[in-house]
Amino acid sequence: MIDFSAYVKYSRPGPRYTSYPTAPEFSDKFSYEAYIKELENRDKKRPLSLYLHLPFCRSACYFCGCNVIYTSKEDRKERYIRYIEKELEILARHLDTSTEVLQMHFGGGTPTFYNAEQLDEIIKLIKAKFKNFSKEAEISCEIDPRFLTNEQLDVLISHGFNRISYGVQDFDEKVQKEIHRIQPYEITQNAVKMARQKGIKSINMDLIYGLPYQSLESFKKTLELALTLDPDRLAVFNYAHVPWIKKSMRKFDETTLPNPEVKLEILKFTAEFLTKNGYKMIGMDHFAKPNDELFGALANGTLHRNFQGYTTKGGADLIGIGVTSIGECKRHYAQNHKDMDEYEKAIDSGKLPYAKGIYLSDEDLLRKSVIMSLMSNFGLNIKAVEDEFHINFFEHFKNELEELKNLSEFVDVTTDKISVNETGTLIIRNIAMCFDEYLKKIPENLRRFSKTI
Repeated sequence: MIDFSAYVKYSRPGPRYTSYPTAPEFSDKFSYEAYIKELENRDKKRPLSLYLHLPFCRSACYFCGCNVIYTSKEDRKERYIRYIEKELEILARHLDTSTEVLQMHFGGGTPTFYNAEQLDEIIKLIKAKFKNFSKEAEISCEIDPRFLTNEQLDVLISHGFNRISYGVQDFDEKVQKEIHRIQPYEITQNAVKMARQKGIKSINMDLIYGLPYQSLESFKKTLELALTLDPDRLAVFNYAHVPWIKKSMRKFDETTLPNPEVKLEILKFTAEFLTKNGYKMIGMDHFAKPNDELFGALANGTLHRNFQGYTTKGGADLIGIGVTSIGECKRHYAQNHKDMDEYEKAIDSGKLPYAKGIYLSDEDLLRKSVIMSLMSNFGLNIKAVEDEFHINFFEHFKNELEELKNLSEFVDVTTDKISVNETGTLIIRNIAMCFDEYLKKIPENLRRFSKTI
């Protein structure tokens, strides 16, 4: 049983570790030429994972931390498709697109803000370049239930999409009004019903706790309503309040945000409620049914974490397509321009829209391996790390292990492994932070991250 009272004091600013080094470390010191060289010389035995960013939304959801563009103009969407086509043409000059594709994900923005014909065209453009999709490929799309038609689902399914993720956040009307996302239960219910009738086997639902006016009682009702829709997975995220980055978050009266004690009550109830109703916890924010493939990966230590969250498709090179997308290969991260004008300007000059990134040193690779193992599998095989990186773990990480002693009630360290207990999985970010060499260089009062709790 998780002891929630044990870690209330550990609420600190910290990364979510969708990458290591984290995005604030990306810069133009990793040059365009170096990036192209990395793409061209990548290990062709490594399969590919594709991420396409479709950035447009009709209006702002004030809680959203994603890179989005608000528009109602059809010509902007059409123009973006043409630039995606050009980007793919350039990408194919520098990347072996015959490599097997294990995963493809459409994110946003609101991918289903595009109509069925537009979605069909976008997918065909990608598949014209990347023709070697694995029969076991995970192909997924984020969907706003307010913008979904039968025709759009038909297009997605015809192209092999087998997972969809519905953004819900909260069913409470007062919360929805405050976050500027009115989405009655019936709309989500209808979207789920449509997908099930058309044969989608895996449906995820995103919820967020920590939003304005949420209480334990109100979130209980949201969870109860969510389970009437029988999702296969639930992602229950801690709201990341970063108004210094996202101006829309400044619209919130911060006195309406639930305090850490209330958030802990919500998290405790969520974990107990979902467990009682047939779900199991995966890490700090995911829940799934026991027969889900994520559990097999967690059990055998092959669960992987990237910018799309937890996945079983580890070992693939992630290629980001579209404005603001981030790619990840074995030795680098690369992010496209966030500004649409800069994105278009780069492509018009015949270049990929690369803006910044980072080349990983040997030390980065070592620490990435440690941090991502902890974040994904909540443990670490010390001997395997020593063999791979030719180090003495206890000497190399002497200071980090000393720091980890402050979290000894959550972590067990033996000569062979590091193991995180059930309570510790909920502060896994704090545990991973002990091994973050870059974070240590930033005074805690200057760390511009969301709180870990």
